[in-house]
Amino acid sequence: MRLVFAGTPQLAADTLQVLLDSGRHQVVAVLTRPDAAKGRSSKLLPSPVAELAEQRGIEVLKPVKPSEPWLAQRLAELQVDCVPVVAYGGLIPRSLLDAIPRGWVNLHFSLLPRWRGAAPVQRAILAGDQVSGVTIFDLVPELDAGPVLAQAEYHFGPDETSGEALTGLTAIGSRLLVETLDRLEDGTAVAEDQLLDGITLAPKLTPAEAQLDWSQTAEQLARVVRANNPSPIAWTTLNGERFRILRARPIEGAAEPGTVEATKNAVRVGTGAGLLELIEVQPAGKRVLPAADWGRGLRQAVRLG
Repeated sequence: MRLVFAGTPQLAADTLQVLLDSGRHQVVAVLTRPDAAKGRSSKLLPSPVAELAEQRGIEVLKPVKPSEPWLAQRLAELQVDCVPVVAYGGLIPRSLLDAIPRGWVNLHFSLLPRWRGAAPVQRAILAGDQVSGVTIFDLVPELDAGPVLAQAEYHFGPDETSGEALTGLTAIGSRLLVETLDRLEDGTAVAEDQLLDGITLAPKLTPAEAQLDWSQTAEQLARVVRANNPSPIAWTTLNGERFRILRARPIEGAAEPGTVEATKNAVRVGTGAGLLELIEVQPAGKRVLPAADWGRGLRQAVRLG
């Protein structure tokens, strides 16, 4: 089939790479978000999908909004059969959805209808889900509500962060996407409507949600840390400044919530139930470092939050 691949971040570029390497379909162009400012220089840089496409000599389409008339015209000129979508980041108007013969096929990182929205992996970890997965479905105007073409399960590791889980989910999802495109081409794909029971929403995590509440249990706090890595990163305060915690795990024990117990090889913080052992931290204005290294530098008792 002739495809336009729609996606923006690195995980979308990784999926595009698998699709290109499969050699089963022809990617005639990519649709991605416009160049964005990155880093302290605020220099405008292309998205990871745009970078990969340019390296492979594939046309890049960067509308500010997908509703721009020229995009519909260009898709028609390219004679596109199907548009696979992975984290594109823009709302596709119905006119464009209806204009593609085999539709827009979206790869989503949850087992729909659970966790519809922008942060399905983060919300799943935050909720304590042990099993998630990927869903490939026909894109419709309603949020992540289209008929399901394929699904595959994924089991979270006990200490796995959102970023690590997304890497694993992308590997599974990219292969499943290629298989689904094959079935769409040969006419064997079957789409089933999503169940109405079990719908949950997954809005993007906010920095406010990433603040650790030491009255919660160590298990709950560990999930907050995992869910917010790599972004926006869980945090608390130390001497009035933001103190970021990138990795932590719950362990048995008890101490006053927020109080820090530092030994030569470990840093533990009291919670509402159990202790949270800090593994990787970033004090204000400093680099990320092992929590034990930070703890050995303490000269007095401290309290977080």
